Amino acid sequence: MRIALISSSFAPYIGGVEEHTRQVADHLLAEGHEVEVWTVDRGEHLGELRMGGVPIRYLPTPLPARRLPSLVHFATSQPRAWRAWTRAWREFRPQVLHVQCFGPNGLYALALHARRRTPLVLSSHGETFTDDHGVFDQSRLLNSGLRRAGRAAAAVTGCSSLVVRDLAAHFGIAEAIVVPNGVDLGPDRGGEAHRPAAWPAGPTILAVGRLERVKGFDLLLRAFAAMPRPGGANLIIAGTGSQLEDLRCLADHLGVADRVVFAGRMTPEEVASAMSAATVVAVPSRMEAFGIVVLEAWRSGRPLVATSRGGPGTLVTDDVDGLLVDPDDCGAFAAALHRVVADERLARRLGAAGRRTVEKYTWDAAVDKYVAIYGEAVSRRATPRRGRVPRRSAPR
Repeated sequence: MRIALISSSFAPYIGGVEEHTRQVADHLLAEGHEVEVWTVDRGEHLGELRMGGVPIRYLPTPLPARRLPSLVHFATSQPRAWRAWTRAWREFRPQVLHVQCFGPNGLYALALHARRRTPLVLSSHGETFTDDHGVFDQSRLLNSGLRRAGRAAAAVTGCSSLVVRDLAAHFGIAEAIVVPNGVDLGPDRGGEAHRPAAWPAGPTILAVGRLERVKGFDLLLRAFAAMPRPGGANLIIAGTGSQLEDLRCLADHLGVADRVVFAGRMTPEEVASAMSAATVVAVPSRMEAFGIVVLEAWRSGRPLVATSRGGPGTLVTDDVDGLLVDPDDCGAFAAALHRVVADERLARRLGAAGRRTVEKYTWDAAVDKYVAIYGEAVSRRATPRRGRVPRRSAPR
């Protein structure tokens, strides 16, 4: 089959949807399917690239706004954008349009579906409730577009049961199924333990992710500062984002700056290696749709302390393959971190259990589910499940 994976974001950006899309594209290609990634051009004008054998198209996705300059910009840029999307369709002729994380990309994919009748598949990654800016609460265009896409799609999936419940409760999409994230369990993917030279000596708490408010790194810093004898452990925070300088200032304010390392962006290989060298991996998110970092921690065999809010609470069995904690409860969070750092037997037990649990989460399993969905969608020719979406030549 020919599959267009239409992602809200992709490389050079990093995150859950970017990793999910990349892995799905690579595995589809390895299985003999033709696949392209179409993603949002954020102004870099990267055009068309190829990564690992997969063609990547960065497409413009202007949307209207209330302010007059924005409306003028949309009026002048939208025809060119629509031509770019229709050219991508003509050149590749996809049999399925698979939206990964609904945003402006989803609106243009929906318009292509309406115009070309190409089957539409929609996969949600928690974008409806994990966005720091509450975009689906503020944008009636995106809100109504997601509802329409849910009605038009041949199938809708969510990366966790939490995401599926949110789609039903707030967008009227009642038939979504869970297709979880995966992790590469190949023999070379566990990561050989390598302690970076920049890490200070002693026990190490490692956290990885985008440095944004929803990820809760400020909560982790407060819990770290409240740990008993915090000088006995160090905190490594890997990632980039808009909150970096605020987090540096907070570490200084809490008096722990000399025990905190902001390691910057890491490659997947560096993440795997760092996790294998860490004493404990922490996931402090205020809300998490799934949490690929949970799978990465389990794969490394290291103990996990994770947020009880959102996806990790549906994956982790508390005190079996990780410790679950409300990250807003600073005392409880600090106690959980200290408990794992101080109890080597507990750390080994949690790490070993996580390594067994992660065997259930593979990219092969996720792609097998998608391929079955594609096959059914193509055979049905994308007959909408409830009603029909009016034909439109472009998103409004």
